Amino acid sequence: MKKSDRFPHAKTYRDRHGKARWRYRHKGFTAELGTEWGSEDFRRRYAEAVNCQNSKEGAGASRTVPGTFNDLAVRFYKLHLPTVADSTAADYRAVIEPLRIKHGHKRVAHMQRRHVIEIKAELATTPMQANKTLKRLSQMMDLAVDLEWRTDNPVKGVKRFPINSEGFHTWDEGEIARFYEIHPMGTPAHRAMTLMLYTGAAKCDAVKLGRGNIRDGRIVYRRRKTKKNPEGFEVNIPVHPYLAETLGHVAASAFTFLQTEDGKSRSANGLGTSMRKWCDKAGLALCTSHGLRKAICRRIAEVEGDVFKVMAVSGHTDIKEAQKYCDRFNRKGKADSAIAGLPSGAESEQNLTNHPARFVKKSANSMERKDK
Repeated sequence: MKKSDRFPHAKTYRDRHGKARWRYRHKGFTAELGTEWGSEDFRRRYAEAVNCQNSKEGAGASRTVPGTFNDLAVRFYKLHLPTVADSTAADYRAVIEPLRIKHGHKRVAHMQRRHVIEIKAELATTPMQANKTLKRLSQMMDLAVDLEWRTDNPVKGVKRFPINSEGFHTWDEGEIARFYEIHPMGTPAHRAMTLMLYTGAAKCDAVKLGRGNIRDGRIVYRRRKTKKNPEGFEVNIPVHPYLAETLGHVAASAFTFLQTEDGKSRSANGLGTSMRKWCDKAGLALCTSHGLRKAICRRIAEVEGDVFKVMAVSGHTDIKEAQKYCDRFNRKGKADSAIAGLPSGAESEQNLTNHPARFVKKSANSMERKDK
């Protein structure tokens, strides 16, 4: 899809310093969109530009027409975004903003079930994104009901696409070994890989970790995704010897472990982009940075099979999420333990009183006939 197709009327130009910038122009209305195409700030500015033009009914007219989808989105953001982490808020916006761009000027009260099905059909090639869109749209329609804009939620009852995917691919030991083979110790790729693999830190946390997080041989941090939850516990784990050796190659003056070669902080998106390049170079098309977080959970589940140990390292606050790793990756260990615990044939024959009653009775009758 071309950039111009995704954000109509947005054009790039060079400022007097030669820097590329984006601008929205349509029917005499102009708005600056910033320098980062597709960023959260770009989307916000674009939505404001589109809605300003759509709602421009006369001098002094409000930029947001009451009762429209755009109005509902603004209210939804004010209600929900302060209660979630920044990464989750960005995910909300990434789903809702495309809907605002296309349907922002429409009345929420006019949305019908067929409209929801049309939105779903437009995203049929990306079923996971379609399901996520339906989920957010349903939340917004629930809010519309609470605001008494509607008496029903038209999204309720619309079936989601069947998804068999287990999410991001979990790295196996062969893939880990391959990555290390291509990216030896001392390289940024090796350092990023090891930091995430031996801490379970997500991208948004990994890029902020530095020597300030090392305390008495332990790495301590609070996950950004749970920091707004007062019950979200802080991750406090010992530094693995291999991780300690890897971090020993980081310059003493470095503020964070994963900062760029010119000393700048690395962003979460930048780390994801770099990991994609590093994985492709190693021929690991299925592997991602998030898959490393799943890999340490897999390792713990395979060795320990204890859901609380998985949670202590990964920072999961939902036991159901952590339990998935134990259910999936500890089955072999549980089967080995179960079979090893079964009595052998000789042991089971030593004591007939342990047999079911019907077998004991049959044996006794048989002995009685032999005596006669």
